[in-house]
Amino acid sequence: MLKLFKNLRLKDILFLLIGVVLIVFQVWLDLRMPEYMSTITRLVETEGSKMNDILINGGYMLLCSFGSLVAMIIVGYLVSYVSANFSMNLRKKVFDKVESLSINEVKQFKVSSLITRTTNDITQIQMLIAMGLQMMIKAPITAVWAITKILNKSFEWSMLTGIALAILLISIAILMVLLIPKFKLIQKMTDNVNNSIRENIVGIRVIRAFNAEKYQENKFNDINNDLTGLQLFTQRALAFMNPIMNIVLYTLNITIFFVGAYLIKGAMLSDKLTIFGNMIVFSTYAMQVIMSFLMLAITFMMLPRASVSAKRINEVLDEEITIKEGNISNIKDLKETGTVEFKNVSFKYPDAEEYLLRDISFKANKGDTIAIIGSTGSGKSTVINLIPRFYDATDGEVLVDGINVKDYKFELLNNIVGYVPQKAVMFDGSVNYNVSFGEAKDKITKEVIKDAVRVAQAKEFVEKMEEGYSSHIASGGTNVSGGQKQRLAMARAIARNPEIYIFDDSFSALDYKTDYNLRKELKKYTKDATNIIVAQRIGTILQADKIIVLDNGKCVGMGTHKELLKSCDVYKQIALSQLSKEELENA
Repeated sequence: MLKLFKNLRLKDILFLLIGVVLIVFQVWLDLRMPEYMSTITRLVETEGSKMNDILINGGYMLLCSFGSLVAMIIVGYLVSYVSANFSMNLRKKVFDKVESLSINEVKQFKVSSLITRTTNDITQIQMLIAMGLQMMIKAPITAVWAITKILNKSFEWSMLTGIALAILLISIAILMVLLIPKFKLIQKMTDNVNNSIRENIVGIRVIRAFNAEKYQENKFNDINNDLTGLQLFTQRALAFMNPIMNIVLYTLNITIFFVGAYLIKGAMLSDKLTIFGNMIVFSTYAMQVIMSFLMLAITFMMLPRASVSAKRINEVLDEEITIKEGNISNIKDLKETGTVEFKNVSFKYPDAEEYLLRDISFKANKGDTIAIIGSTGSGKSTVINLIPRFYDATDGEVLVDGINVKDYKFELLNNIVGYVPQKAVMFDGSVNYNVSFGEAKDKITKEVIKDAVRVAQAKEFVEKMEEGYSSHIASGGTNVSGGQKQRLAMARAIARNPEIYIFDDSFSALDYKTDYNLRKELKKYTKDATNIIVAQRIGTILQADKIIVLDNGKCVGMGTHKELLKSCDVYKQIALSQLSKEELENA
Protein backbone atom coordinates (compact mmCIF):
# COMPACT_ATOMS: atom_id res chain seq x y z
CA MET A 1 0.00 0.00 0.00
CA LEU A 2 2.75 2.45 0.97
CA LYS A 3 4.52 1.61 -2.26
CA LEU A 4 1.53 2.89 -4.24
CA PHE A 5 1.41 6.11 -2.25
CA LYS A 6 4.76 7.03 -3.82
CA ASN A 7 2.67 7.92 -6.87
CA LEU A 8 1.22 10.92 -5.01
CA ARG A 9 2.33 14.21 -6.54
CA LEU A 10 3.78 17.10 -4.53
CA LYS A 11 0.51 19.01 -4.95
CA ASP A 12 -1.44 16.03 -3.58
CA ILE A 13 0.85 15.76 -0.56
CA LEU A 14 0.45 19.50 0.09
CA PHE A 15 -3.35 19.17 -0.03
CA LEU A 16 -3.19 16.23 2.39
CA LEU A 17 -1.05 18.25 4.82
CA ILE A 18 -3.57 21.09 4.67
CA GLY A 19 -6.27 18.48 5.28
CA VAL A 20 -4.44 17.17 8.37
CA VAL A 21 -4.19 20.70 9.81
CA LEU A 22 -7.91 21.27 9.19
CA ILE A 23 -8.79 17.90 10.76
CA VAL A 24 -6.83 18.83 13.90
CA PHE A 25 -8.65 22.18 13.94
CA GLN A 26 -11.99 20.40 13.49
CA VAL A 27 -11.25 17.99 16.37
CA TRP A 28 -10.27 20.93 18.60
CA LEU A 29 -13.57 22.67 17.83
CA ASP A 30 -15.57 19.46 18.44
CA LEU A 31 -13.88 18.91 21.79
CA ARG A 32 -14.39 22.51 22.88
CA MET A 33 -18.18 22.23 22.68
CA PRO A 34 -18.60 19.93 25.75
CA GLU A 35 -16.72 22.51 27.84
CA TYR A 36 -19.12 25.26 26.78
CA MET A 37 -22.01 22.89 27.45
CA SER A 38 -20.66 22.23 30.96
CA THR A 39 -20.35 25.99 31.58
CA ILE A 40 -23.94 26.57 30.43
CA THR A 41 -25.14 23.73 32.71
CA ARG A 42 -23.43 25.30 35.72
CA LEU A 43 -24.76 28.78 34.87
CA VAL A 44 -28.32 27.44 34.59
CA GLU A 45 -28.07 25.72 37.98
CA THR A 46 -26.31 28.66 39.72
CA GLU A 47 -28.41 31.40 41.25
CA GLY A 48 -27.66 34.93 40.07
CA SER A 49 -26.26 33.82 36.68
CA LYS A 50 -26.73 36.28 33.85
CA MET A 51 -28.62 35.32 30.70
CA ASN A 52 -25.98 37.18 28.69
CA ASP A 53 -23.28 34.73 29.89
CA ILE A 54 -25.42 31.75 28.85
CA LEU A 55 -26.04 33.27 25.41
CA ILE A 56 -22.33 34.02 24.92
CA ASN A 57 -21.37 30.41 25.67
CA GLY A 58 -24.19 29.21 23.43
CA GLY A 59 -22.86 31.49 20.67
CA TYR A 60 -19.40 29.96 21.10
CA MET A 61 -20.93 26.51 20.66
CA LEU A 62 -22.63 27.62 17.44
CA LEU A 63 -19.36 29.09 16.16
CA CYS A 64 -17.54 25.83 16.97
CA SER A 65 -20.20 23.83 15.14
CA PHE A 66 -20.07 26.11 12.10
CA GLY A 67 -16.26 26.13 12.06
CA SER A 68 -16.21 22.33 12.33
CA LEU A 69 -18.68 22.07 9.43
CA VAL A 70 -16.62 24.40 7.21
CA ALA A 71 -13.40 22.50 8.03
CA MET A 72 -15.13 19.19 7.30
CA ILE A 73 -16.37 20.43 3.88
CA ILE A 74 -12.91 21.71 2.91
CA VAL A 75 -11.22 18.49 4.05
CA GLY A 76 -13.79 16.45 2.13
CA TYR A 77 -13.10 18.44 -1.04
CA LEU A 78 -9.31 18.21 -0.69
CA VAL A 79 -9.31 14.47 0.02
CA SER A 80 -11.77 13.78 -2.82
CA TYR A 81 -9.58 15.80 -5.19
CA VAL A 82 -6.45 13.92 -4.12
CA SER A 83 -8.11 10.49 -4.33
CA ALA A 84 -9.59 11.18 -7.78
CA ASN A 85 -6.28 12.45 -9.16
CA PHE A 86 -4.34 9.63 -7.53
CA SER A 87 -6.62 7.00 -9.07
CA MET A 88 -6.46 8.74 -12.46
CA ASN A 89 -2.64 8.79 -12.45
CA LEU A 90 -2.40 5.24 -11.09
CA ARG A 91 -4.86 3.94 -13.68
CA LYS A 92 -2.81 5.61 -16.43
CA LYS A 93 0.38 4.11 -15.03
CA VAL A 94 -1.15 0.61 -14.93
CA PHE A 95 -2.55 1.04 -18.45
CA ASP A 96 0.84 2.17 -19.77
CA LYS A 97 2.50 -0.80 -18.10
CA VAL A 98 -0.05 -3.21 -19.59
CA GLU A 99 0.63 -1.72 -23.04
CA SER A 100 4.34 -2.44 -22.59
CA LEU A 101 3.82 -6.08 -21.57
CA SER A 102 4.56 -8.79 -24.09
CA ILE A 103 1.82 -11.10 -25.33
CA ASN A 104 3.13 -13.86 -23.06
CA GLU A 105 2.97 -11.63 -19.96
CA VAL A 106 -0.58 -10.55 -20.78
CA LYS A 107 -1.57 -14.21 -21.05
CA GLN A 108 -0.10 -14.89 -17.60
CA PHE A 109 -2.27 -12.21 -15.98
CA LYS A 110 -5.32 -12.84 -18.22
CA VAL A 111 -7.15 -9.99 -19.92
CA SER A 112 -10.12 -10.14 -17.53
CA SER A 113 -7.83 -9.82 -14.51
CA LEU A 114 -5.98 -6.86 -16.04
CA ILE A 115 -9.33 -5.12 -16.61
CA THR A 116 -10.32 -5.72 -12.96
CA ARG A 117 -6.98 -4.44 -11.70
CA THR A 118 -7.26 -1.30 -13.82
CA THR A 119 -10.82 -0.55 -12.68
CA ASN A 120 -12.19 -2.25 -9.56
CA ASP A 121 -8.89 -2.61 -7.69
CA ILE A 122 -7.93 1.02 -8.22
CA THR A 123 -11.43 2.06 -7.10
CA GLN A 124 -10.82 0.25 -3.78
CA ILE A 125 -7.67 2.33 -3.25
CA GLN A 126 -9.54 5.50 -4.20
CA MET A 127 -12.28 4.75 -1.65
CA LEU A 128 -9.68 4.17 1.07
CA ILE A 129 -8.08 7.56 0.39
CA ALA A 130 -11.39 9.39 0.03
CA MET A 131 -13.03 7.94 3.15
CA GLY A 132 -10.50 5.99 5.18
CA LEU A 133 -7.73 8.59 5.19
CA GLN A 134 -9.90 11.13 7.02
CA MET A 135 -10.91 8.52 9.58
CA MET A 136 -7.35 7.26 10.07
CA ILE A 137 -6.16 10.79 10.85
CA LYS A 138 -9.19 12.04 12.75
CA ALA A 139 -9.92 8.97 14.90
CA PRO A 140 -6.61 8.66 16.83
CA ILE A 141 -6.35 12.43 17.33
CA THR A 142 -9.92 12.59 18.66
CA ALA A 143 -9.47 9.50 20.86
CA VAL A 144 -6.20 10.63 22.46
CA TRP A 145 -7.40 14.21 22.92
CA ALA A 146 -10.75 13.15 24.38
CA ILE A 147 -9.09 10.67 26.75
CA THR A 148 -6.80 13.42 28.10
CA LYS A 149 -9.90 15.51 28.75
CA ILE A 150 -11.64 12.84 30.85
CA LEU A 151 -8.64 11.58 32.80
CA ASN A 152 -9.12 11.84 36.56
CA LYS A 153 -12.80 12.79 36.14
CA SER A 154 -14.11 9.55 37.64
CA PHE A 155 -12.71 6.05 38.08
CA GLU A 156 -16.16 4.49 37.67
CA TRP A 157 -16.92 6.29 34.40
CA SER A 158 -13.42 5.55 33.03
CA MET A 159 -13.85 1.85 33.81
CA LEU A 160 -17.22 1.78 32.04
CA THR A 161 -15.67 3.45 28.98
CA GLY A 162 -12.81 0.91 29.02
CA ILE A 163 -15.27 -2.03 29.10
CA ALA A 164 -17.22 -0.53 26.17
CA LEU A 165 -14.00 -0.14 24.19
CA ALA A 166 -12.98 -3.72 24.94
CA ILE A 167 -16.32 -5.04 23.63
CA LEU A 168 -15.93 -3.00 20.44
CA LEU A 169 -12.32 -4.10 19.88
CA ILE A 170 -13.13 -7.78 20.42
CA SER A 171 -16.04 -7.50 17.95
CA ILE A 172 -13.80 -5.80 15.40
CA ALA A 173 -11.05 -8.43 15.84
CA ILE A 174 -13.53 -11.30 15.27
CA LEU A 175 -14.92 -9.63 12.15
CA MET A 176 -11.45 -9.00 10.71
CA VAL A 177 -10.39 -12.62 11.23
CA LEU A 178 -13.55 -13.73 9.40
CA LEU A 179 -13.48 -11.20 6.57
CA ILE A 180 -9.86 -10.61 5.50
CA PRO A 181 -9.53 -13.98 3.67
CA LYS A 182 -12.90 -13.35 2.00
CA PHE A 183 -11.77 -10.02 0.54
CA LYS A 184 -8.98 -11.79 -1.37
CA LEU A 185 -11.48 -14.24 -2.82
CA ILE A 186 -13.86 -11.44 -3.83
CA GLN A 187 -11.27 -9.82 -6.13
CA LYS A 188 -10.43 -13.17 -7.76
CA MET A 189 -14.13 -13.91 -8.26
CA THR A 190 -14.57 -10.46 -9.80
CA ASP A 191 -11.89 -11.50 -12.31
CA ASN A 192 -13.92 -14.63 -13.09
CA VAL A 193 -17.13 -12.63 -13.62
CA ASN A 194 -15.34 -10.23 -15.99
CA ASN A 195 -13.80 -13.16 -17.85
CA SER A 196 -17.21 -14.81 -18.25
CA ILE A 197 -18.82 -11.59 -19.51
CA ARG A 198 -15.97 -11.01 -21.97
CA GLU A 199 -16.16 -14.61 -23.19
CA ASN A 200 -19.91 -14.33 -23.80
CA ILE A 201 -19.67 -11.03 -25.67
CA VAL A 202 -16.74 -12.09 -27.88
CA GLY A 203 -18.29 -15.49 -28.63
CA ILE A 204 -21.91 -14.39 -29.00
CA ARG A 205 -22.22 -15.71 -32.57
CA VAL A 206 -20.89 -19.16 -31.70
CA ILE A 207 -23.08 -19.31 -28.59
CA ARG A 208 -26.19 -18.54 -30.63
CA ALA A 209 -25.19 -20.88 -33.45
CA PHE A 210 -24.90 -23.81 -31.03
CA ASN A 211 -28.00 -22.89 -28.99
CA ALA A 212 -25.72 -22.53 -25.95
CA GLU A 213 -27.41 -19.48 -24.45
CA LYS A 214 -28.89 -21.43 -21.55
CA TYR A 215 -25.64 -23.29 -20.94
CA GLN A 216 -23.62 -20.05 -20.85
CA GLU A 217 -26.30 -18.40 -18.70
CA ASN A 218 -26.06 -21.22 -16.15
CA LYS A 219 -22.27 -21.04 -16.26
CA PHE A 220 -22.38 -17.28 -15.60
CA ASN A 221 -25.00 -17.74 -12.86
CA ASP A 222 -22.74 -20.18 -11.03
CA ILE A 223 -19.83 -17.71 -11.08
CA ASN A 224 -22.07 -14.73 -10.27
CA ASN A 225 -23.85 -16.56 -7.43
CA ASP A 226 -20.52 -17.49 -5.85
CA LEU A 227 -19.46 -13.85 -5.89
CA THR A 228 -22.88 -12.65 -4.69
CA GLY A 229 -22.92 -15.17 -1.84
CA LEU A 230 -19.47 -14.12 -0.68
CA GLN A 231 -20.32 -10.43 -0.88
CA LEU A 232 -23.58 -11.01 1.03
CA PHE A 233 -21.61 -12.80 3.73
CA THR A 234 -19.15 -9.92 4.08
CA GLN A 235 -21.87 -7.26 4.00
CA ARG A 236 -23.97 -9.10 6.59
CA ALA A 237 -20.93 -9.51 8.82
CA LEU A 238 -20.16 -5.80 8.48
CA ALA A 239 -23.84 -5.00 9.18
CA PHE A 240 -23.38 -6.40 12.68
CA MET A 241 -21.18 -3.39 13.45
CA ASN A 242 -24.14 -0.99 13.41
CA PRO A 243 -26.28 -2.69 16.11
CA ILE A 244 -23.18 -3.48 18.19
CA MET A 245 -22.15 0.17 17.97
CA ASN A 246 -25.62 1.41 18.96
CA ILE A 247 -25.91 -1.04 21.85
CA VAL A 248 -22.47 -0.10 23.18
CA LEU A 249 -23.05 3.64 22.75
CA TYR A 250 -26.50 3.80 24.32
CA THR A 251 -25.65 1.35 27.08
CA LEU A 252 -22.52 3.35 27.95
CA ASN A 253 -24.49 6.60 27.93
CA ILE A 254 -27.24 5.22 30.17
CA THR A 255 -24.71 3.60 32.52
CA ILE A 256 -22.74 6.85 32.84
CA PHE A 257 -25.91 8.71 33.83
CA PHE A 258 -26.95 5.88 36.16
CA VAL A 259 -23.56 5.92 37.93
CA GLY A 260 -23.62 9.74 37.87
CA ALA A 261 -27.02 9.78 39.59
CA TYR A 262 -25.68 7.41 42.26
CA LEU A 263 -22.59 9.64 42.80
CA ILE A 264 -24.72 12.82 42.96
CA LYS A 265 -27.04 11.19 45.49
CA GLY A 266 -24.15 10.36 47.84
CA ALA A 267 -22.24 13.65 47.38
CA MET A 268 -22.25 16.77 49.52
CA LEU A 269 -24.64 19.52 48.47
CA SER A 270 -21.73 21.73 47.35
CA ASP A 271 -20.29 18.93 45.12
CA LYS A 272 -23.52 17.88 43.43
CA LEU A 273 -23.35 20.60 40.77
CA THR A 274 -19.69 19.84 39.98
CA ILE A 275 -20.41 16.10 39.59
CA PHE A 276 -23.41 16.86 37.37
CA GLY A 277 -21.31 19.11 35.10
CA ASN A 278 -18.53 16.51 34.96
CA MET A 279 -21.07 13.83 34.06
CA ILE A 280 -22.36 15.86 31.09
CA VAL A 281 -18.81 16.52 29.89
CA PHE A 282 -17.67 12.93 30.47
CA SER A 283 -20.61 11.41 28.61
CA THR A 284 -19.91 13.64 25.60
CA TYR A 285 -16.19 12.86 25.59
CA ALA A 286 -16.87 9.13 26.11
CA MET A 287 -19.07 9.19 23.01
CA GLN A 288 -16.24 10.88 21.11
CA VAL A 289 -13.78 8.15 22.21
CA ILE A 290 -16.16 5.35 21.22
CA MET A 291 -16.94 6.99 17.88
CA SER A 292 -13.20 7.41 17.22
CA PHE A 293 -12.57 3.71 17.72
CA LEU A 294 -15.57 2.96 15.58
CA MET A 295 -14.12 5.10 12.78
CA LEU A 296 -10.87 3.17 13.11
CA ALA A 297 -12.87 -0.06 12.92
CA ILE A 298 -14.51 1.05 9.66
CA THR A 299 -11.05 1.95 8.33
CA PHE A 300 -9.69 -1.45 9.34
CA MET A 301 -12.56 -3.04 7.44
CA MET A 302 -11.71 -1.05 4.30
CA LEU A 303 -7.96 -1.53 4.67
CA PRO A 304 -7.75 -5.33 4.07
CA ARG A 305 -9.66 -5.17 0.79
CA ALA A 306 -7.65 -2.13 -0.33
CA SER A 307 -4.44 -3.97 0.66
CA VAL A 308 -5.44 -6.94 -1.50
CA SER A 309 -6.13 -4.57 -4.39
CA ALA A 310 -2.83 -2.74 -3.83
CA LYS A 311 -0.97 -6.04 -3.97
CA ARG A 312 -2.68 -6.96 -7.23
CA ILE A 313 -1.88 -3.55 -8.74
CA ASN A 314 1.76 -3.80 -7.64
CA GLU A 315 2.00 -7.22 -9.28
CA VAL A 316 1.30 -5.54 -12.62
CA LEU A 317 3.55 -2.53 -11.98
CA ASP A 318 6.41 -4.75 -10.73
CA GLU A 319 6.14 -7.27 -13.55
CA GLU A 320 9.50 -7.44 -15.26
CA ILE A 321 9.25 -6.58 -18.92
CA THR A 322 11.02 -9.31 -20.84
CA ILE A 323 10.96 -7.52 -24.20
CA LYS A 324 12.99 -4.39 -23.54
CA GLU A 325 13.43 -1.44 -25.86
CA GLY A 326 16.70 -0.90 -27.69
CA ASN A 327 18.63 2.36 -28.16
CA ILE A 328 18.53 2.95 -31.92
CA SER A 329 15.99 5.67 -32.69
CA ASN A 330 17.27 6.83 -36.07
CA ILE A 331 18.84 5.06 -39.03
CA LYS A 332 20.85 6.83 -41.73
CA ASP A 333 23.24 5.69 -44.44
CA LEU A 334 22.62 2.00 -43.83
CA LYS A 335 24.16 -0.54 -46.19
CA GLU A 336 20.89 -2.47 -46.17
CA THR A 337 17.31 -1.26 -46.37
CA GLY A 338 14.14 -3.33 -46.49
CA THR A 339 15.94 -6.54 -45.54
CA VAL A 340 14.87 -9.19 -43.04
CA GLU A 341 17.29 -11.91 -42.00
CA PHE A 342 16.94 -14.86 -39.63
CA LYS A 343 20.24 -16.28 -38.37
CA ASN A 344 19.91 -19.70 -36.75
CA VAL A 345 16.76 -18.62 -34.90
CA SER A 346 15.17 -20.94 -32.34
CA PHE A 347 12.26 -20.12 -30.10
CA LYS A 348 10.37 -21.57 -27.16
CA TYR A 349 7.86 -20.01 -24.79
CA PRO A 350 9.27 -19.06 -21.37
CA ASP A 351 7.29 -21.74 -19.55
CA ALA A 352 7.77 -24.43 -22.23
CA GLU A 353 10.36 -27.20 -22.30
CA GLU A 354 10.41 -27.89 -26.04
CA TYR A 355 11.37 -25.50 -28.81
CA LEU A 356 8.59 -24.35 -31.13
CA LEU A 357 11.07 -23.20 -33.79
CA ARG A 358 14.48 -24.74 -34.43
CA ASP A 359 17.40 -23.24 -36.35
CA ILE A 360 15.49 -21.09 -38.86
CA SER A 361 17.73 -19.18 -41.31
CA PHE A 362 16.78 -17.14 -44.37
CA LYS A 363 17.14 -13.65 -45.81
CA ALA A 364 14.64 -11.41 -47.60
CA ASN A 365 16.11 -8.60 -49.67
CA LYS A 366 14.48 -5.32 -50.62
CA GLY A 367 11.64 -5.87 -53.09
CA ASP A 368 11.44 -9.61 -52.46
CA THR A 369 8.23 -11.46 -51.72
CA ILE A 370 8.87 -14.19 -49.17
CA ALA A 371 6.13 -16.71 -48.42
CA ILE A 372 5.93 -19.02 -45.41
CA ILE A 373 3.77 -22.12 -45.61
CA GLY A 374 3.26 -25.25 -43.57
CA SER A 375 0.72 -27.36 -41.77
CA THR A 376 -1.27 -26.07 -38.79
CA GLY A 377 0.98 -25.67 -35.75
CA SER A 378 4.20 -25.71 -37.75
CA GLY A 379 5.25 -22.27 -36.41
CA LYS A 380 4.45 -19.98 -39.38
CA SER A 381 2.88 -17.15 -37.36
CA THR A 382 5.54 -17.48 -34.66
CA VAL A 383 8.27 -16.81 -37.23
CA ILE A 384 6.81 -13.49 -38.33
CA ASN A 385 5.84 -12.52 -34.76
CA LEU A 386 9.57 -12.38 -34.00
CA ILE A 387 10.10 -9.54 -36.50
CA PRO A 388 7.94 -6.84 -34.78
CA ARG A 389 9.06 -8.34 -31.42
CA PHE A 390 5.77 -9.69 -30.17
CA TYR A 391 8.16 -12.34 -28.89
CA ASP A 392 11.95 -12.42 -28.78
CA ALA A 393 14.02 -15.21 -30.27
CA THR A 394 15.35 -17.61 -27.64
CA ASP A 395 18.48 -18.34 -29.70
CA GLY A 396 19.93 -16.73 -32.80
CA GLU A 397 19.27 -13.28 -34.28
CA VAL A 398 16.50 -11.56 -36.20
CA LEU A 399 17.88 -8.67 -38.28
CA VAL A 400 15.98 -5.84 -39.96
CA ASP A 401 18.07 -3.65 -42.28
CA GLY A 402 21.10 -5.50 -40.94
CA ILE A 403 20.40 -4.50 -37.32
CA ASN A 404 19.20 -6.84 -34.57
CA VAL A 405 15.54 -6.05 -33.84
CA LYS A 406 16.43 -5.98 -30.11
CA ASP A 407 18.54 -2.87 -30.70
CA TYR A 408 15.69 -0.79 -32.17
CA LYS A 409 13.48 1.64 -30.36
CA PHE A 410 9.94 0.28 -30.61
CA GLU A 411 8.66 3.34 -32.48
CA LEU A 412 11.33 3.09 -35.18
CA LEU A 413 10.90 -0.67 -35.66
CA ASN A 414 7.12 -0.29 -35.90
CA ASN A 415 7.53 2.43 -38.53
CA ILE A 416 9.78 0.17 -40.62
CA VAL A 417 7.41 -2.79 -40.40
CA GLY A 418 3.77 -2.77 -41.54
CA TYR A 419 1.93 -5.62 -39.83
CA VAL A 420 -1.40 -7.17 -40.84
CA PRO A 421 -2.49 -9.70 -38.19
CA GLN A 422 -4.16 -13.05 -38.81
CA LYS A 423 -7.28 -11.81 -37.04
CA ALA A 424 -8.11 -8.35 -38.39
CA VAL A 425 -8.71 -5.82 -35.62
CA MET A 426 -11.04 -2.87 -36.11
CA PHE A 427 -11.44 0.04 -33.71
CA ASP A 428 -14.53 2.07 -32.93
CA GLY A 429 -14.45 4.94 -35.42
CA SER A 430 -14.75 5.79 -39.09
CA VAL A 431 -13.10 4.09 -42.07
CA ASN A 432 -10.69 7.06 -42.21
CA TYR A 433 -9.86 6.60 -38.53
CA ASN A 434 -9.16 2.88 -38.90
CA VAL A 435 -7.00 3.23 -42.01
CA SER A 436 -4.96 6.16 -40.63
CA PHE A 437 -4.72 4.59 -37.18
CA GLY A 438 -1.76 5.36 -34.90
CA GLU A 439 0.72 8.16 -34.36
CA ALA A 440 1.19 8.55 -38.12
CA LYS A 441 -2.47 9.57 -38.40
CA ASP A 442 -1.77 13.28 -38.93
CA LYS A 443 0.72 12.51 -41.73
CA ILE A 444 -1.67 10.32 -43.68
CA THR A 445 -3.78 12.44 -46.04
CA LYS A 446 -7.21 11.60 -47.40
CA GLU A 447 -5.62 10.90 -50.79
CA VAL A 448 -3.26 8.36 -49.22
CA ILE A 449 -6.21 6.71 -47.43
CA LYS A 450 -8.18 6.44 -50.68
CA ASP A 451 -5.16 5.02 -52.49
CA ALA A 452 -4.56 2.45 -49.73
CA VAL A 453 -8.21 1.43 -49.75
CA ARG A 454 -8.08 1.05 -53.55
CA VAL A 455 -4.99 -1.16 -53.43
CA ALA A 456 -6.55 -3.28 -50.67
CA GLN A 457 -9.60 -3.86 -52.92
CA ALA A 458 -11.86 -2.17 -50.35
CA LYS A 459 -12.88 0.83 -52.48
CA GLU A 460 -16.02 -0.75 -53.86
CA PHE A 461 -17.68 -1.60 -50.53
CA VAL A 462 -16.38 1.51 -48.71
CA GLU A 463 -17.82 3.92 -51.26
CA LYS A 464 -21.14 2.05 -51.20
CA MET A 465 -21.43 2.64 -47.46
CA GLU A 466 -23.85 5.40 -46.43
CA GLU A 467 -21.18 7.95 -45.49
CA GLY A 468 -18.31 6.57 -47.53
CA TYR A 469 -14.93 7.01 -45.86
CA SER A 470 -16.62 8.69 -42.88
CA SER A 471 -18.86 5.67 -42.26
CA HIS A 472 -18.77 4.22 -38.79
CA ILE A 473 -16.92 0.97 -38.08
CA ALA A 474 -17.99 -0.70 -34.82
CA SER A 475 -15.46 -1.94 -32.28
CA GLY A 476 -14.18 -5.30 -33.48
CA GLY A 477 -15.64 -4.61 -36.94
CA THR A 478 -18.95 -6.26 -36.08
CA ASN A 479 -20.79 -4.28 -38.77
CA VAL A 480 -18.56 -5.48 -41.63
CA SER A 481 -17.72 -8.95 -42.95
CA GLY A 482 -14.55 -10.90 -42.26
CA GLY A 483 -13.18 -10.23 -45.74
CA GLN A 484 -13.96 -6.52 -45.46
CA LYS A 485 -12.15 -6.36 -42.12
CA GLN A 486 -9.09 -8.02 -43.63
CA ARG A 487 -9.01 -5.57 -46.54
CA LEU A 488 -9.31 -2.57 -44.22
CA ALA A 489 -6.52 -4.01 -42.05
CA MET A 490 -4.34 -4.28 -45.17
CA ALA A 491 -5.24 -0.72 -46.16
CA ARG A 492 -4.08 0.41 -42.70
CA ALA A 493 -0.64 -1.13 -43.29
CA ILE A 494 -0.41 0.12 -46.87
CA ALA A 495 -1.24 3.72 -45.85
CA ARG A 496 1.86 3.82 -43.62
CA ASN A 497 4.11 2.95 -46.59
CA PRO A 498 6.63 0.89 -44.55
CA GLU A 499 9.81 -0.76 -45.82
CA ILE A 500 8.60 -4.22 -44.89
CA TYR A 501 5.08 -5.67 -45.08
CA ILE A 502 4.07 -8.66 -42.97
CA PHE A 503 0.85 -10.48 -43.87
CA ASP A 504 -0.07 -13.14 -41.31
CA ASP A 505 -2.50 -15.31 -43.27
CA SER A 506 -4.32 -12.09 -44.16
CA PHE A 507 -5.82 -13.39 -47.42
CA SER A 508 -7.76 -16.32 -45.94
CA ALA A 509 -11.17 -14.59 -45.87
CA LEU A 510 -10.91 -13.28 -49.42
CA ASP A 511 -12.46 -14.93 -52.47
CA TYR A 512 -10.02 -16.03 -55.19
CA LYS A 513 -10.82 -13.12 -57.52
CA THR A 514 -10.31 -10.48 -54.80
CA ASP A 515 -7.19 -12.32 -53.62
CA TYR A 516 -5.72 -12.25 -57.17
CA ASN A 517 -6.59 -8.57 -57.78
CA LEU A 518 -5.26 -7.52 -54.38
CA ARG A 519 -1.91 -9.30 -54.86
CA LYS A 520 -1.63 -7.80 -58.33
CA GLU A 521 -2.18 -4.22 -57.11
CA LEU A 522 -0.08 -4.84 -54.02
CA LYS A 523 2.88 -5.97 -56.14
CA LYS A 524 2.74 -2.71 -58.13
CA TYR A 525 2.30 -0.51 -55.05
CA THR A 526 4.94 -2.23 -52.92
CA LYS A 527 7.51 -3.00 -55.62
CA ASP A 528 10.26 -1.30 -53.58
CA ALA A 529 9.16 -2.89 -50.31
CA THR A 530 9.74 -6.36 -48.88
CA ASN A 531 6.69 -8.60 -48.48
CA ILE A 532 6.58 -11.50 -46.05
CA ILE A 533 3.41 -13.55 -46.41
CA VAL A 534 2.12 -16.38 -44.25
CA ALA A 535 -0.48 -18.28 -46.24
CA GLN A 536 -2.50 -21.46 -46.34
CA ARG A 537 -3.40 -21.18 -50.02
CA ILE A 538 -0.88 -22.28 -52.60
CA GLY A 539 -2.52 -19.89 -55.07
CA THR A 540 -1.59 -16.90 -52.91
CA ILE A 541 2.17 -17.65 -52.95
CA LEU A 542 2.79 -19.17 -56.40
CA GLN A 543 4.67 -16.08 -57.64
CA ALA A 544 6.72 -15.54 -54.47
CA ASP A 545 10.48 -15.06 -54.95
CA LYS A 546 11.17 -17.50 -52.13
CA ILE A 547 8.89 -19.93 -50.32
CA ILE A 548 9.88 -21.26 -46.89
CA VAL A 549 8.27 -24.56 -45.90
CA LEU A 550 7.94 -25.32 -42.19
CA ASP A 551 7.17 -28.64 -40.57
CA ASN A 552 7.11 -29.06 -36.77
CA GLY A 553 9.11 -25.87 -36.28
CA LYS A 554 11.85 -26.77 -38.75
CA CYS A 555 12.59 -25.43 -42.21
CA VAL A 556 12.23 -28.46 -44.53
CA GLY A 557 12.32 -26.60 -47.81
CA MET A 558 13.22 -23.25 -49.37
CA GLY A 559 12.96 -22.06 -52.95
CA THR A 560 10.51 -21.09 -55.68
CA HIS A 561 7.25 -22.89 -56.31
CA LYS A 562 8.66 -25.04 -59.12
CA GLU A 563 11.86 -25.84 -57.22
CA LEU A 564 9.94 -26.98 -54.15
CA LEU A 565 7.61 -29.22 -56.19
CA LYS A 566 10.68 -31.18 -57.18
CA SER A 567 12.70 -31.04 -53.97
CA CYS A 568 10.26 -30.84 -51.01
CA ASP A 569 7.75 -33.61 -50.30
CA VAL A 570 5.94 -31.58 -47.60
CA TYR A 571 5.32 -28.71 -50.03
CA LYS A 572 4.25 -31.10 -52.76
CA GLN A 573 1.69 -32.76 -50.45
CA ILE A 574 0.25 -29.37 -49.45
CA ALA A 575 0.09 -28.26 -53.09
CA LEU A 576 -1.60 -31.45 -54.28
CA SER A 577 -4.18 -31.21 -51.52
CA GLN A 578 -5.32 -27.88 -53.00
CA LEU A 579 -4.63 -28.05 -56.72
CA SER A 580 -4.52 -30.78 -59.33
CA LYS A 581 -1.30 -31.83 -61.08
CA GLU A 582 -2.36 -30.04 -64.24
CA GLU A 583 -3.03 -26.79 -62.36
CA LEU A 584 0.34 -27.02 -60.61
CA GLU A 585 2.19 -27.66 -63.85
CA ASN A 586 0.50 -24.69 -65.53
CA ALA A 587 0.99 -22.35 -62.58
